[in-house]
Amino acid sequence: MNDEQLLRYSRHLLLEEIDVAGQEKLLHSHVLVIGAGGLGSAAAPYLAAAGVGNITLLDHDQVELTNLQRQIMHTENSVGKSKVGSGKQFLEQLNSYVHIETIQAKATTSLLDELLPSVDVVLDCTDNFSTRHLINASCVRYKIPLVSGSALRFDGQLSVFDPRKASSPCYACIFSPDEQFEEVSCSSMGIFSPLVGIIGTMQAAQALQVLIGFGEPLVGRMLLWNACTTQIDEFKISRNSECPVCGKAH
Repeated sequence: MNDEQLLRYSRHLLLEEIDVAGQEKLLHSHVLVIGAGGLGSAAAPYLAAAGVGNITLLDHDQVELTNLQRQIMHTENSVGKSKVGSGKQFLEQLNSYVHIETIQAKATTSLLDELLPSVDVVLDCTDNFSTRHLINASCVRYKIPLVSGSALRFDGQLSVFDPRKASSPCYACIFSPDEQFEEVSCSSMGIFSPLVGIIGTMQAAQALQVLIGFGEPLVGRMLLWNACTTQIDEFKISRNSECPVCGKAH
C-alpha cells in the first residue's frame, strides 16, 4: 500500500482482525457481484469502499425509473442506461483504486465457467430461483464461497455457502432444484426500500469476513430479517448428503 492507501484504509488498519495483512488481502481479491439491482447496489459500494481490488458486475438489465426507489447505485441520469455501466461509474467515483469490470449479460453456466476460476467470492444478488440454483451449482463445482441474499416485501434472508468446507451446505440443500417454487418479484409484490440496503450491506460484510478470514461468517446458518417487526431470527442448516448438487453422489 502507498501512503494514500494507508490513510484511506486507516480505520480498517486499526482493527486487529483486519490490520495491514487483512487489507492487503482485500486489495488482491476479486469479487463477482451477480445482480446490480437493489442488493448489488448496496453490496458493491461497500466492497469498493473497503478496498476490494477487483470487482466484476454482472447484470443484463437497464435502469428504470421504478428502480430508483431502492437501487442507490443508480441516479435519475442513469435511467435507460445499463445497470453495470451505471454501477461502474458510481464505484469508480467512490474508489479510483478499484478495478471494475462489467458484463452486461445474464448469468449462464458457460459464462460462469469463464469467470469463476479467477474469482475469490461470489455475491448472489439476483431475484429468481433458477438463476440462484445455476450460480450455486457453479460455485460448488469450482469451490468458490457464495454469499447469498434475497429480499421481498419486508422480509430478507442471508447465508454463506462455502464449498471449501466439508460440512458446509449449499443453496440446493435448502431449496431443492427439483421443487417448483412460484416466482415472485418486486414488481408484483412490492419491496420496502431500506430492506435491500440492510441485506446487501450484510452481504458485503460477510464477503469481507470470508476474504480476510476473521469472525464467524454465516456458514451453516441462515439469518432472517423482518423489517416490519425489526426481528432477526437465525437457524442452523446442515449439509444434505442426498443433495443433487453437493451430496456424496456428486
